[in-house]
Amino acid sequence: MKLAPDKATTGPHTKTPGWLDWFTGPAKPRFQLPPGAVDAHCHVFGPGAEFPYAPERKYTPCDASKAQLFALRDHLGFDKNVIVQATCHGADNRALVDALIASKGKARGVATVKRSVSDAELQAMHEAGVRGVRFNFVKRLVDFTPKDELMEIAARIAKLGWHVVIYFEAVDLPELWDFFTALPTTVVVDHMGRPDVSLPVDGPQFELFRKFMRQHPNVWSKVSCPERLSVAGPKALNGEQNAYRDVIPFARAIVEEFSERVLWGTDWPHPNLKDHMPDDGLLVDFIPHIAPTAELQQKLLVDNPTRLYWKS
Repeated sequence: MKLAPDKATTGPHTKTPGWLDWFTGPAKPRFQLPPGAVDAHCHVFGPGAEFPYAPERKYTPCDASKAQLFALRDHLGFDKNVIVQATCHGADNRALVDALIASKGKARGVATVKRSVSDAELQAMHEAGVRGVRFNFVKRLVDFTPKDELMEIAARIAKLGWHVVIYFEAVDLPELWDFFTALPTTVVVDHMGRPDVSLPVDGPQFELFRKFMRQHPNVWSKVSCPERLSVAGPKALNGEQNAYRDVIPFARAIVEEFSERVLWGTDWPHPNLKDHMPDDGLLVDFIPHIAPTAELQQKLLVDNPTRLYWKS
């Protein structure tokens, strides 16, 4: 298993210097996924020659096509995908919609939209398989969107039965709390709100996130991206079966307390990683560490994502 020497960025684009390309030749997971399992957080990038990256983007990735995503899905043993709009495409959802249509019902999507989106455009995205919108509050990735605009968008997509996905960092939860709790939809938090896993799992920062979920039964959480959160590792490389041990107590606490409201995804092709690029097969082998029983695995990987994304 090794990283490919370099992957292309097609079209009139130049890949961000130092960009880490996705892993070539991932391991076949030892953990056998339950039938109907959903990779509930992944992306497509371009290809740039067909779906140009947004002028306002903060990074330019290597291409990661729908065909490559679907091949990974089959290799890992997933049945379906939830494809989340990548920030490098801004609010141009054409690559996402194209992948959803090509999936023949095996993918649902989370889009990024602006206030100017028309009802007809929203309806067309719904018919293609979009079931949510993403609001990104990670300042290094996106420019700030006024909260009144986001609330207007949330009210419009609520009529379609969509939900809101929020991406933020743990230190920002206090200032965002009132906005998040006013959203009129199901709210899905990306990656547990990016906790600092060098802090105690029972400390005030993570306890605030658990309080957020306890007090608001419309809030769900993805327990994904240990490769982004881990401080001590070890990394999901070279056959490692106990990767990212410092993340396990955090993710397991959320899975066990909120088993009906958790999701998991690979985050392929892992945008903006700086330290290493994980083997996606070994990431799948992380799952039984955070969902140790067949019942929890079934909820996390099958029942919950199916209920949220394929209910209509």
